[in-house]
Amino acid sequence: MTKTKFIDLNSDLGESFGLWKMGNDDAMLKVVSSANIACGFHAGSPEGILTTLKAAKANNVEIGAHVGYPDLVGFGRRNMDIATDELTADVIYQIGALKGLATSISAKVHYVKPHGALYNTIAYDKRQAMAVIDAICLVDPTLILVALAGSELISWAKESGLRVVSEAFADRAYHADGTLVSRTKAGAVLHDPDLVADRMLQLVSDGGVTSIDGQFVDIEAGSICVHGDSAGALAMAQKVREKLQKNGINIVSFAKVNNH
Repeated sequence: MTKTKFIDLNSDLGESFGLWKMGNDDAMLKVVSSANIACGFHAGSPEGILTTLKAAKANNVEIGAHVGYPDLVGFGRRNMDIATDELTADVIYQIGALKGLATSISAKVHYVKPHGALYNTIAYDKRQAMAVIDAICLVDPTLILVALAGSELISWAKESGLRVVSEAFADRAYHADGTLVSRTKAGAVLHDPDLVADRMLQLVSDGGVTSIDGQFVDIEAGSICVHGDSAGALAMAQKVREKLQKNGINIVSFAKVNNH
């Protein structure tokens, strides 16, 4: 008997700030199974975050804290050399804020996915990684950590007792060693919805994708990140979901799977 295949689709949401709008949360919540919701440090205002939480709950989408550096101006994409204790406190603060807003509508935060420069830094920087891991363990050790597939962060988090889900990116090219091609390089970001959908089917079915230099690279991932901050990105996310479902792959949040 063939085992039922399933995968999680996640997207970064709740990133509007007051009158400044970012992304199309309502449309993306029809596509994804997990929502990484901004916590106010890199993006998101309290009212906007609460609105996104309500929409996620209404769409039966699992909620995660999208924690980042305190960098509203740079949208959390600038590297910051923050002291360990300060970073731990920053992450506790952000998770606490989202938990408070979620509790007000009887919703639950199930996981943490770091954002932007913080995400990239803690994949390999053990000092900052442990600051984030410690924050999660201190505030709620049942939270699942979403980490870059193949990164050292995965083993560090597991050693600390956290559950970890590895993540792949739908619209990004990979090197043969499994690392992401830098956005500064040509071909790093993929724009063809059909190509991206085929690659994600390959990822779930075969356990990897074709690298930028034509080699098959193993990528173990329990979640796929689909971006939704442009009209083209939304169409791409919809195409990925459609392609996977047509091939018998269920879209289910890892939070639901991990809880059984």
